[in-house]
Amino acid sequence: MFSKAIVRKPSRSFENGITSVDLGKPIYKNAIIQHRNYIDTLKACGLEIIELPPLEDFPDSTFVEDPALVFENFAVITRPGAESRKGEILFIKPIVEEHFQEVYEVKSPGTLEGGDILRVENHVFIGMSERTNESGADQLLEILKTNQMSGEKVELHEILHLKTGCSYLGDGNILVSPALFDFKGFHSLNKILVDKNEEYAANSLRINNFVIIPDGFPKIKEELDKMGYFVKTIDVSEFRKMDGGLSCLSLRF
Repeated sequence: MFSKAIVRKPSRSFENGITSVDLGKPIYKNAIIQHRNYIDTLKACGLEIIELPPLEDFPDSTFVEDPALVFENFAVITRPGAESRKGEILFIKPIVEEHFQEVYEVKSPGTLEGGDILRVENHVFIGMSERTNESGADQLLEILKTNQMSGEKVELHEILHLKTGCSYLGDGNILVSPALFDFKGFHSLNKILVDKNEEYAANSLRINNFVIIPDGFPKIKEELDKMGYFVKTIDVSEFRKMDGGLSCLSLRF
């Protein structure tokens, strides 16, 4: 069960962030409204919100999931692979240290971003992407081992981050996009295939008794409704323009 979430308000420089998609420039006013709705949805799922101020020098800093990882008893300050995001760790570290006694850090030459990390119970999958390298992954594997957890690497080819294409919903159920459906590491899980036309919804959030999915993807909503999940939908279209999804916008613990 989660009780808290760290979020950061989008900066006015948000539109200058990194993106690999061509969906147009985000509209700041709409991003602020969507971010507030996101916070309200997390609150409705039972979370206390720790809201951080915007960082104008770091357009992507609203995506707080990338510069840190949080577990029950420890946290990890990562080292983002995108050069323009490396400075974010200086601003997320003090907040994380307020809530966790044991805080590790990924060191150079390692790079690691939270969007590449998928936790399934006591096991962690690490996406090997343009943002997460071998050194970063190996450092995390050692940290996990120290804390009686296991992990493995996942080679990525068609998606930006590992969690771009999958989300663990608990109870042995995992949402997967076509790009990850055949990954052997998921063989013991019940894979729920997200339609090619709804791939963005593969990045969803299980928060306590609820599953939050992005608005506008009726097929996966219907599937999750049939499975008995309490589904909440939320519009995060402005963040999609900047490669961001639901998990990117918060650190949940």
